[in-house]
Amino acid sequence: MNPARILIGTAAWNEGEKIERQTERILAFIKNRPAEDKSQYIYLLIDDGSSDGAPQKLARLGGVTVIRHERNLGAGVSVREIYRYAQAQKCEVAVTIAGNGKDDPEEIPKLTGPVLEQGFDFVQGSRYLAPETFGSMPAYRFFATKYLHPLLFSFFSGMRLSDTTNGFRAVRVSVLDDKRINLDQAWLDRYELEPYIFFKAVKLGLRVCEVPVRKVYPAPASGYTKMVPVKDWWSILRPLFLLGLGIRK
Repeated sequence: MNPARILIGTAAWNEGEKIERQTERILAFIKNRPAEDKSQYIYLLIDDGSSDGAPQKLARLGGVTVIRHERNLGAGVSVREIYRYAQAQKCEVAVTIAGNGKDDPEEIPKLTGPVLEQGFDFVQGSRYLAPETFGSMPAYRFFATKYLHPLLFSFFSGMRLSDTTNGFRAVRVSVLDDKRINLDQAWLDRYELEPYIFFKAVKLGLRVCEVPVRKVYPAPASGYTKMVPVKDWWSILRPLFLLGLGIRK
């Protein structure tokens, strides 16, 4: 069999030194793969309108492809572009990973292994499957990510899950060809796309599983999230209601 082609995709919007450090970690992961790992890794960085110059500097490095948006278009647009690039490059698996260093590239095989070796279509990283696998975060964010969103997601989807907002995941690229999954809807441009594709994978009966991963938030002083309170919280929640109630497809 030919080696699997795996896309590692991330996005950055004014992440500065954080995206530079994360890129170093991802490139080191790719470079230092053990001999038994025959996979071909492609690293894609979406620069979603950054004004800090960091992605442009990284574009001059070898081993990373940078696609730049002239203005900030939204997290959903960036994730959609990662998946479309994976299709264009004929990859078997697409992994999305945070650009601010919250996710550890060394854990990528935890996500890709179940796809390539066990036949899963969608592998979700969960910070809550094992103790002490996530860093400190504000109390409201802990409540929302551990209880509120997973409970609503599980209720509407019919599958009990522990971490439904973690963007560190692997998708079998061929499932993106399913006409029942429409990533190109304009309402998915911000934070809606990530819960959308997870929800669709479950409801369409694809093989879905969770694996334990770490998620360590950067210090608050360096900016641990770009999410705008209330507005962006709703953008993560509303796909559950719109899809669960059959209002959207």
